[in-house]
Amino acid sequence: MKEYKAWHINGYLALLLSLIAIVGGVVLVAAGGTTEPEPNVGLIVAGIILFVVFIVGVSSLTIVQPNQAKIVTFFGSYKGTIRDSGLWMVIPLSNKATVSLKVRNFNSQTLKVNDEEGNPIEIGAVVVFKVLDTAKASFDVDNYERFVEIQSETAIRHIAAKYPYDTFGDKPMASLRGNADEVAAELLQELQERLVVAGVQVIETRLTHLAYAQEIASAMLQRQQATAIVSARQKIVEGAVGMVDAALKQLEANGIQLDDERRAAMVNNLMVSIVSDRAATPVINTGSLYS
Repeated sequence: MKEYKAWHINGYLALLLSLIAIVGGVVLVAAGGTTEPEPNVGLIVAGIILFVVFIVGVSSLTIVQPNQAKIVTFFGSYKGTIRDSGLWMVIPLSNKATVSLKVRNFNSQTLKVNDEEGNPIEIGAVVVFKVLDTAKASFDVDNYERFVEIQSETAIRHIAAKYPYDTFGDKPMASLRGNADEVAAELLQELQERLVVAGVQVIETRLTHLAYAQEIASAMLQRQQATAIVSARQKIVEGAVGMVDAALKQLEANGIQLDDERRAAMVNNLMVSIVSDRAATPVINTGSLYS
């Protein structure tokens, strides 16, 4: 199915003709029934015909609200869509179904899925969409709103299984937590491919909830904390090495020469003092390094 424009004309003219027909029908029937010595059959028949004209005229009227469309079908045959707001006259005795053209949000439930590494995670997303083709939305799928919900949740599960929740280590790679914008863009593209059959346009997708499942949340938190501690220690050691190197160079610049063993002892003491997470306790050596 493909949407096309339905035939329609100004409805106010049809409304005026319908009112004239009903008034004329009442007058003719009343006049025909009061004639003497017997009722005037011709006037009564003319009045009945005007009643039929009124019924047909009223059945052809339809009101289209802003950001709505009317699907016109005549005895099971699709006759087109009206998108212009106002009062219109269409094919008499036709069915007029309403389809909303407004932008809408679908906020998915919190889904429990496994990420690329097999870790159970909880994920949710919001999908912003609107109907682009009313014929496809009405006739190619059973219920396009329910279709959007099911396909959205399916796409979210598929995208979540393609990425790890987070990256651990130095190897750069995309993750759900670290690349939320890229994941949302891929979700939009995949969802649009799924919903094109329903005539729906996906405007935006965003992740609204992302967390580890309860059964592993505590363990993964410890893993994140351990990774942070290792990273911090690495920075501390790098800084300590630079400080020790600067101290040795400054001693040499001041004319203080140390042999290899004394340099090693000094490096050891400085590294322990700088890297330790507790205050260092000074030890005064009153003797010689060699005795």
